[in-house]
Amino acid sequence: MRLDPLFGRQRGAPRIVVGGISVMSQFLSQTLGQHLRMEQRLTPQLIQSMSILQKPVAELEAYIADALETNAALEIADPEPTRREVDGSASANGQTKTALPEDRGFARLDRFSRDYDLDGIDYAPFAMRRYASDGDRDAKMGAMANTEGREISLQEHLLNQWTLIEVDADVRRAGEAIIGRLDPDGYLRASLEEIRDGVRPLIPINLLNATLREIQKLEPAGVAARDTVECLLLQLNTLPGDNTIERTLIECHLDDIIHNRLPAVAKATGYSIGEINEALKAMRSSLCLHPGCLVGNRTLPPIRPDVIVEYSETGDGLTVRLTRGNTPHLRVRDDVASLAKSKKNGKETRDFARKHVEEAAALIDAVNFRRQRILEVARAIAEKQRDFFDVGPSGLKVLRMSDLAAELGCDPSTVSRTVADKYLQTPRGIFSLRYFFTGGTETEDGETVGWDRVKARVRELVDAEDRKSPLNDDQIAALLKNEGIEISRRTVAKYRQQLNIPAARQRRQF
Repeated sequence: MRLDPLFGRQRGAPRIVVGGISVMSQFLSQTLGQHLRMEQRLTPQLIQSMSILQKPVAELEAYIADALETNAALEIADPEPTRREVDGSASANGQTKTALPEDRGFARLDRFSRDYDLDGIDYAPFAMRRYASDGDRDAKMGAMANTEGREISLQEHLLNQWTLIEVDADVRRAGEAIIGRLDPDGYLRASLEEIRDGVRPLIPINLLNATLREIQKLEPAGVAARDTVECLLLQLNTLPGDNTIERTLIECHLDDIIHNRLPAVAKATGYSIGEINEALKAMRSSLCLHPGCLVGNRTLPPIRPDVIVEYSETGDGLTVRLTRGNTPHLRVRDDVASLAKSKKNGKETRDFARKHVEEAAALIDAVNFRRQRILEVARAIAEKQRDFFDVGPSGLKVLRMSDLAAELGCDPSTVSRTVADKYLQTPRGIFSLRYFFTGGTETEDGETVGWDRVKARVRELVDAEDRKSPLNDDQIAALLKNEGIEISRRTVAKYRQQLNIPAARQRRQF
């Protein structure tokens, strides 16, 4: 019997007869073979390099600070001069020349300013280690003492008021249950039945209804409302004076107000357009659609730029430089590197030192690669988008990541990681690096126009329109076509929505 090369079975194997049909029995077999294929495997060093490339400057500083704490072979390269440079300098004939007292004083002042963080942001992220000279000072306790206090939440703000109101135990428990189900903007979107089913023992619906009316009297006005109309009316109840017109508009014609159908509102209510406009002006100045957002200071964290682009002192070009956080001076400690090579130490000690040295070297290489790549991309942006720095967003040109990647000789994903969460400080403000990459269209003259430039032109046309007869999307598209930019009405509508510009009907002033 022989092996069948197609089915991996022996020829002449016995056949099984089932219902008059002859079926060959099959056997599994294993064969050896050679195959040629290409694979790309990501090494741990390459994965680390891509991760560091994608980090913004704040995350990079935190990552390096953590590596300094865990890696015994990594340290900050001390920029201060050596003792020989401080105490004296070598002359041309090899003799040591004593430095002047002024030199020694300046060197001491420079070292003092770094030790006590007088240089601010330049060295602060990398001065997180405790040194022997710190004595009994606890750095963590000092940092906690200087940390800004946590902002009070809406629930905490309301509970502080609710505890001062004298009510019985059941009402207090019902109020706490209602406050706990409020959304951050102050609305109660959960039904009373859901609140009742979520607490034990159960709270009667009539008690929850009565308690809800008490919760709605707390500050800020409008909290615990179940819809927009109720929210506005709760705030209107706290305002002095006659608010009959405002109440009528909110209760019966809020949808018409949103869609700017003022003539229909005037016809239905009998009020004049002027009276309605005055009422709307008062409502916009005194009422809030999201009262819960009034509690606490919800400030966004500051943006730290990674690159600074500014006009050169000579005025004939732009200079591109990295911020200090992007240029940490790291190096491998000499004593640990020697420990990894010395045969006087045991194998376990050498392996420990060698592992830390390799990790430190890989981190240094990754940081250097990140610095070089960001500089290359930022310089290319400054060169290709020069008109932006001179005239603003209208000067943006078409710039695609794939084109820049081909020019730099890398993959587009590398450019994408380079610009991810990175910011560029310019004379016109701080912008995301990704902002400068945009597609576009071609005008009748053959000039490429970026989409951001088209958006800026749409904004300019809307700002210059007659408010009594605003431009619709077809008219804006026609005006752009007259300027050589041919886009459809749907594209104009999409850009208008991205710019948060209402439709022509809603922009019209009566």
